[in-house]
Amino acid sequence: MYRGAPFLNLLEHQGVHYLVAPRGETEWVRNLRTSGTGELRLGSRRDVFRAIELEGAEKLPILRAYLDRWWFEVSRFFDLAGPQVSDSEIARVEPQHPVFRIEY
Repeated sequence: MYRGAPFLNLLEHQGVHYLVAPRGETEWVRNLRTSGTGELRLGSRRDVFRAIELEGAEKLPILRAYLDRWWFEVSRFFDLAGPQVSDSEIARVEPQHPVFRIEY
């Protein structure tokens, strides 16, 4: 189980939790791909999870929700004019930003 991820923004979208990698192919992404599991910590609370990586078009609504929520924090990591760009613009940058669905 990988436990070394940095601080991340946990996105809740339509009742499901997701982790998005704004900085792209980082160490935590590679480790999560290898192990398939992780642990989210908030204070003394710890939630073990299984991670399922999303591919292609299934990432678009998640990336859009993520950008809507955290654009002010992550804009420098996305080659986009803003959070309200077209789906084709999000699809253009989608390959550089892994997305994982979290299952507890």
